Amino acid sequence: MLTGSDANMVLEPLYSNKHNSDNMNTFAPRVLTPGDFSGVCVSAPVIEKAILGSQIYRKRHDDGTLFPSLTCGFDEAKLDEDLLVHNYTGQCPVQTFEINPVKGCNVGCAYCLVNDGMHESPVVYNNYHKLVEKRLEDNRHEKHYFYYSPKTEAFCEATLQTGIAFKVLRAFIEHFEKYPDSNARLFIASKSGVEALRYVYNGVSILDLLKKLKGKLQFNTSLSIFPSGAIGLIEPYSADIQNRLEAVKLCQENGIMAESALVQPILISILTEELLEEFFELLSRYNIVNFKPEFLTSCIENMTLMSQMLEMHDRDILKKIFEAYFRGENLNHIKQRERTAPPRELSAYWINKMTEIAKRYGISISICHWVREQLEISEDDIPRINANGYQCLGYQTKLF
Repeated sequence: MLTGSDANMVLEPLYSNKHNSDNMNTFAPRVLTPGDFSGVCVSAPVIEKAILGSQIYRKRHDDGTLFPSLTCGFDEAKLDEDLLVHNYTGQCPVQTFEINPVKGCNVGCAYCLVNDGMHESPVVYNNYHKLVEKRLEDNRHEKHYFYYSPKTEAFCEATLQTGIAFKVLRAFIEHFEKYPDSNARLFIASKSGVEALRYVYNGVSILDLLKKLKGKLQFNTSLSIFPSGAIGLIEPYSADIQNRLEAVKLCQENGIMAESALVQPILISILTEELLEEFFELLSRYNIVNFKPEFLTSCIENMTLMSQMLEMHDRDILKKIFEAYFRGENLNHIKQRERTAPPRELSAYWINKMTEIAKRYGISISICHWVREQLEISEDDIPRINANGYQCLGYQTKLF
């Protein structure tokens, strides 16, 4: 295998989605001017940052770096370091360790929480599974989760075609064979389609390995709510939504827990009751019984890119988004790393509306501590552990 940070590997696209390719080949962000914000109720500093953002993303387009390339490099993880703890609010109910075997990602989401759409070629840590093995050994007596992965796609081209995803899953299999009573549990969040689950490396598929972990893991699909025609730009190298749900079905048919969805991000500016009715009816057809919503959050600069990607569906979307997110009274609704969330009142309204509509389809809602605190959602309105056993990010308490 290639090693060293200077080595590179060309990857094969996992999904043959011509629509995505066509969009990427024709999209070019423009440099905004003050006139683009005429009549928009935002301050001059917001407009200045927005224009700067448009300049940055236009330059990346011109340099050929706006979308990630299907290549990856290699490096070695420092084995004397530890896995990160996923608990930025300090209020997570279960100790959760992050699994991030790749720096970067091939999916290339414009809204990426890690890099705000500033994609570089991923770097795979060849020996990352050794860090996982150490943490599994040290913490097996305490109830805890491993979250694979909050900072990259668990099963993207880089993790599959280099084999690191297989090494990580095998580390869990070997751990449970050695310690059947271990209190470790694996939480997988993924935009995978069936191609990823059926991907074979050294004669074994991801699905084969997940089946060996039944009872010890949950597979949570990750779905976004954007205009359907925009996904090819917003999530350029992802499986489409229908394919992700077929991956859920494939897991269920093989006895793998896959009945909860991360619904993130949600573009609040396009929501209607009719759209949500259709969305939750679709989830119910795939036997999903829980969802964890997360509205789109973004820094000012990054929102200029996404707004332009969405303009093909709504010419006025930039003004709608900037007025909602970046007017003065909402600028303190910051989640992390200067990423602004939608207005609290609007967020609370749609959380309640989603809860109401989902309930009609037998689907429960779980929310994290930060959302609960920001929107003043009580235990009575949304229980911390709901009737289906899910809490916060969508952790299934019945796994323990």
